Amino acid sequence: MAKSKTKGVAQKASDDDAASSQKLTRREFEKELYKLQVELTRLQTWALAEGARVMVVFEGRDTAGKGGVIGRIMQRCSPRVFKHVALPKPSDRERSQLYIQRYIAHFPAAGEIVLFDRSWYNRAGVERVMGFCSDEEYRNFLRLAPAVEREVISNGIFLLKYFLDVSQDEQRRRFEARVTDPVKHWKLSPMDVESVRRWWDYTKAYQAMLEATDSEIAPWYVVPADDKRSARLNLISHLLSQIPYQDVEHPPVVLPPRIRHADYIRGPVPPEMYVPAVY
Repeated sequence: MAKSKTKGVAQKASDDDAASSQKLTRREFEKELYKLQVELTRLQTWALAEGARVMVVFEGRDTAGKGGVIGRIMQRCSPRVFKHVALPKPSDRERSQLYIQRYIAHFPAAGEIVLFDRSWYNRAGVERVMGFCSDEEYRNFLRLAPAVEREVISNGIFLLKYFLDVSQDEQRRRFEARVTDPVKHWKLSPMDVESVRRWWDYTKAYQAMLEATDSEIAPWYVVPADDKRSARLNLISHLLSQIPYQDVEHPPVVLPPRIRHADYIRGPVPPEMYVPAVY
């Protein structure tokens, strides 16, 4: 595998961002994002028309912005096509199954684009660092994951894997924001706090994960994510470039006139049924 793909994980993740003399303004970001979102709607139309199956894996350090970029991808698209999958910790029953079994249940059918907010790679990340799996289970996963992904791709599913990375300073800043901002409290868990202390343990685990599971057929793409705006635009732009979608012609739409029923009289709506006008 190309060493350059994993180089940034053990270093300061924002090197690419720091090379830029100025960041995008919100207005610039929203303008560029809208262009990409138009393309995402074209991608979904093509996926439906062709029965294409697309699967995108989002991995990365805590606070790296996985949920944020998934939200921007889905913002103007149909939830019937784009599906956000963020699985909780496995149940007792799921722990007795094959490790990847609960993820396979969410693999895309025809005309679906599934976005995994963390994935089977939990085994090589949090489970490895926190001791939730044995050394043998970990080694077996690193050995089997590339084979499973080859099978997925050979069955016609488009698979993309992104690793979002942030620097230590930026991660701490984002964690502190979660502590002080009440709308972000739900994002903070004891496991997240522990990830601050275990920064270098996670660095080692992620480095090993990328090196063992990066392949020519299912490569990893690392996204420096200290600058959220550029990270989101770069990732979405790259995602679109990796899928050979095409424009699908739409028949012209002409809105018909309303049909009026002269014998129907609409009754008044009781005042108590209205939502109070607080604002």
